[in-house]
Amino acid sequence: MSISLRQIASGARAKIVSVTAEGEIGRRLRDMGLSPGTEVEVLGRAPLKDPVSIRLKNYTLTLRNNEADFITVECLES
Repeated sequence: MSISLRQIASGARAKIVSVTAEGEIGRRLRDMGLSPGTEVEVLGRAPLKDPVSIRLKNYTLTLRNNEADFITVECLES
């Protein structure tokens, strides 16, 4: 089942299925390594649930929720 990265719980792992953003934001997300097939782990969220911190390809990245909405993922079993 595919869902938005924004909906993944802290500590969960997922694989990116698609990045639906277009234009500048789409290019920027892909430049940061967010491309289909990449595995990510949600490390945590700020107290007000925005932004979200994720780990991918041996580095940590922080995304705003409106950016995470463009990323569709499939949950992986822990």
